[in-house]
Amino acid sequence: MANLKEIRNRITSIKSTMQITSAMKMVSAAKLKKAQDAITAMRPYSSKLTELLQNLSASLDSSVGGVYSNQREVSKVLLVVVTSNRGLCGGFNSSITKEVIKTVKEKYNNVEVDLFAIGKKGSDVLSKQFNIVATRNDIFDDLTFDNVAAIAEKLMGLYADGTYDKIEVLYNQFKNAATQIPQVEQFLPIKPIEGGDADALSSDYIYEPSKKEIVEALIPKSLKTQLYKALRDSFASEHGARMTAMHKATDNATDLRDDLLLTYNKARQAAITNEILEIVGGAEALNN
Repeated sequence: MANLKEIRNRITSIKSTMQITSAMKMVSAAKLKKAQDAITAMRPYSSKLTELLQNLSASLDSSVGGVYSNQREVSKVLLVVVTSNRGLCGGFNSSITKEVIKTVKEKYNNVEVDLFAIGKKGSDVLSKQFNIVATRNDIFDDLTFDNVAAIAEKLMGLYADGTYDKIEVLYNQFKNAATQIPQVEQFLPIKPIEGGDADALSSDYIYEPSKKEIVEALIPKSLKTQLYKALRDSFASEHGARMTAMHKATDNATDLRDDLLLTYNKARQAAITNEILEIVGGAEALNN
């Protein structure tokens, strides 16, 4: 059994760890509330905009959507991988890196794949296995639509000039503080509407200006909004994952502290008992 001084030192160390994890939990909880409100407010707008664009694109000639709608043979793919810059957030980052490896193995095993890493953790891990053509570790320091739009424009340019035949975004979708769902979302080319008759869906509307002009104006805006939503989702998921991880860490530290306190008290009691026995034994020896 460890001596009393060693146990006291361990208890002191664990109490310091508890203070750190508890503080990190509170910070993440405060940031999560703001990030959750932002993504919750944005989802209906992003979903409706994408739906409208798909309906309009499907009801028009395939050439109207321009280069961003053209489906071509896939020989080179770019995966936009969204992770965090910091750790201590449970399986948040590892779930995305595993999803990247799974996606490449199952979907693009015979295709050239490059990565665009948004977030330092993903870049550090995946650079050992894949070719990372660009990184953006600063975006979460100032997560605004304008900053994300600049990245979206770069991706659109890489697709338009034929550098890549397909671009997908991999990120964690926020469900709640304890649950984040890895998503693989096609960014380019624009996915056609799934099911239903697009002409029937849009026939009750009168468009001004024309459908073609609306589609051409909506495509860049829709793509920028789609990427912004993905990053907002990931941002909220990160804080939710970190809050949950720090909560569990604090609970585990509390249990360990309690176990050590029990061990310390038992050891202290045993030491006191031994001292009493030694005193009693010494007194009896003097009497004899």
